Amino acid sequence: MSDNLDKLKKAKDKSADEIFIEEAAQIDAVLKEFDKESNTRQFNGVPKNVIKYMLVAFSIYAIWMNVFSSLPEQIRRASFIGIIVFMAFILYPARKRGTDKLNYIPFYDFILGIVGGGTFFYFVFNFQEIVNRAGRATTIDVVVGIIGILILFEICRRVVGVPILVVVACFIIYAFYSGFSLKRIIAHLFYTTEGVIGTPLGVCSTFIVLFILFGSFLDKTGVGRFFIEIANSIAGAATGGPAKVAVIASALQGMISGSSVANTVGSGSFTIPMMKKTGYPPEFAAAVEASASTGGQIMPPIMGAAAFLMAEMTGVSYSKIVIAAVLPAFLYFTGIFLMVHFEAKKLGLKGLNKDEIPGFFKLMLSRGYLLLPLIVLVYCMMTGYTSSMSACYAIVASIIVSMFRKDTRMNLNSFFEALENGAKNTIGVAIACSMAGIIVGVVSLTGLGLKLATGLLTLSGGITILALFFTMIACIILGMGVPTTANYVIMATITAPIVIKLGIPMLAAHMFVFYFGIVADITPPVALAAYAGSAIAKCNPLKAGFTATRIAITAFIIPYVFAFNPQMLLGQGGGIIEAATITITAFIGMLGISTGMEGFMKTKLAVWERVLCIGAGLLLIKPGMLTDVIGIVVIIGMFVIQNLKNKTADN
Repeated sequence: MSDNLDKLKKAKDKSADEIFIEEAAQIDAVLKEFDKESNTRQFNGVPKNVIKYMLVAFSIYAIWMNVFSSLPEQIRRASFIGIIVFMAFILYPARKRGTDKLNYIPFYDFILGIVGGGTFFYFVFNFQEIVNRAGRATTIDVVVGIIGILILFEICRRVVGVPILVVVACFIIYAFYSGFSLKRIIAHLFYTTEGVIGTPLGVCSTFIVLFILFGSFLDKTGVGRFFIEIANSIAGAATGGPAKVAVIASALQGMISGSSVANTVGSGSFTIPMMKKTGYPPEFAAAVEASASTGGQIMPPIMGAAAFLMAEMTGVSYSKIVIAAVLPAFLYFTGIFLMVHFEAKKLGLKGLNKDEIPGFFKLMLSRGYLLLPLIVLVYCMMTGYTSSMSACYAIVASIIVSMFRKDTRMNLNSFFEALENGAKNTIGVAIACSMAGIIVGVVSLTGLGLKLATGLLTLSGGITILALFFTMIACIILGMGVPTTANYVIMATITAPIVIKLGIPMLAAHMFVFYFGIVADITPPVALAAYAGSAIAKCNPLKAGFTATRIAITAFIIPYVFAFNPQMLLGQGGGIIEAATITITAFIGMLGISTGMEGFMKTKLAVWERVLCIGAGLLLIKPGMLTDVIGIVVIIGMFVIQNLKNKTADN
C-alpha cells in the first residue's frame, strides 16, 4: 500500500514538473516571438559556462567602472559599447531559426563581433590623439567609424528590431541632405559625445546598467511572486477580481522591469489564464495585462528607470520627478480599474473565493521584508546619493534580503546567475541607446529640432491642442518597437522641445512625450505588449491591441490634462487644493469616459447615453468652471437615470 502511494506521489510530482516545463517553454517562445532581446542562441556544457562567465565578467566590469574607475567618460562609454557589440554577436543570431542549433556560432559572427567591438576600442586606444585632432578626422578614422556604425546597424536589427533602424537611417540621410560631408558626419557621430557615445549611452553605462543588475538581483528574492500575492490579497475578492489583481501586480512588476513585453509575458502567464477562467473574454484579458504592464513604466518611484533618465535629461532632481509623477500614474491605473470594473459588471463576473485569497497582513508580516531593497533605493536617491551608488546599495540590500528564506537564499551560483541575467538584459538597452545617440547627434549637427518645432507650430496654426495632437502622433510612431529608455531619449530630443515651445513647462513637456512614447507598446498596428499578451490568451492579436487602447484610454487623456494644467504634477506650482481639484475633476471625467467606452453603468447604456458620457468626460480634460460644471452635471445626471432604470428593471 505504501509503495503504491509513493508511486502515485511520484507520478503526480512528475506531472507537475512537466506542466511547469511546458509553461516555461511557452513563456520562452512568446518572448522570442515578440521580444527581440529574448531571441538568443542556446548553449550547454562548456560553451554555456564560457558564455556565462563572459557575461558575469561584463557585469563586474560595469560595477567597477561606475564605483572605482577614474577613466575619462569617453573611454568608459566606448569600451562599454565595444564589449556590448561583441557579446551581442555571440548571443544573437542573424535570423530566428539561428536559435535552434545548440552551441553553434557561425564564424562570421565571431568576425563581426571582434571587428565591431574593435572599432570602439580603436577610439579607446587612440583617445588622446583623436581628441588632439579636435574633429579633424583622418581617413583611417572615417573608415573605422563607417565600419563601426554599419556593424552597429546590423546588431541593432538583430537585438532591437527594424523600426528604430528606419528612424535612424532617415536622420542620417537628412544630415547628408543638409550638405554635411561624410567625414564631418562620421567624426561627429562616432568620435564625439554628441553621437553613438553620447548622453543616452552615458546614462546607460552608468546608472541604467546598475539598475538592470538591481532588477536581476531583486528577482532572485522572489519579489515577483510576492507582488502577485499582495495584489491578490488586495483585489482578489472584488468584482472581477483577477483583472484587478493583474492591474496591481503588473504595475508593481513593470515599475522595476522597464519592459512592457517582458512584464506582460512574465506576470501574464499567471494573470491571463486566471482572468479567462473568471469569465473575461481572451482579448480583454490580454489587453488588461498589456495595459497595466505598459503603465508600470510610469509608476513611481522607479518608473522602469525612466525617472533616473529624466533627471539626467532635464536637470530636475529625481525626488521632484517622482513626486510629480504620482497623480498622473494614480489616474492612469484608476482609469484601467474603472474599465475592468464596468466590464465585470456588464458580464456579471464575481471575485475569487475567500479561501483562494492570501491575507494581506499575514503576507506583509511574513515577506514584507522583500520591499527593503526598493526602500533602500528610493531613500538613497531622495537623500542625495548618486544614481549609481543608490543602485549599488540596493543590490547589496537584495543580496541580504535573499538570505532571509532558505528557498531564496543566494549562493555563488545564483549570484553569478543574477550577474549573467543583468548583462543579458543590458545588451538591448545599450544598443538602443547608442542608436538614439545617433539621432541626438544628427539633431545637434543640423539644428533639425528647431526646424521640426517651427514646422509643427506652422502646421497647427498656433493652436496649442492641435500642436499637442500632432506631437502625440509623432511620439506614438517614433516609439513603436523601441525600448523604453531609448524611446524616451528620442522623445526628449525631438518632440519635447516642440511642446516646450508651446509654452508648457519643461517637466510637463517631458512627461507628455514620455507617456505617448510608452503607449506605443499598446497602440496598433505594432502594439508589441498587446500582441505578446494575445499569444498567452490565444486570441486575435489585432483585436487585443485595439482593446488595450480602449482600456488604457486614460493614457491618451492624462497628458493633455497636465499639459494644460501643470499643477497636476505635484511640486510644479499651485497648491494642494488646486491639484486635488484637478485630480477630482479628471477622475470624474474618466468615470464618464469609462462608462461610455464600456457601454455600461448600472445597466446597459444606449448609444446616445454612451456618446453623452464620453462627451461629458472630455469636457473635463481642460479644466474650466463652465466645462467642469457641465461635465459633472451630465455625468451625475446619467448616474441618476441609470439608478432609476435599474430600480424599474428590479420591479
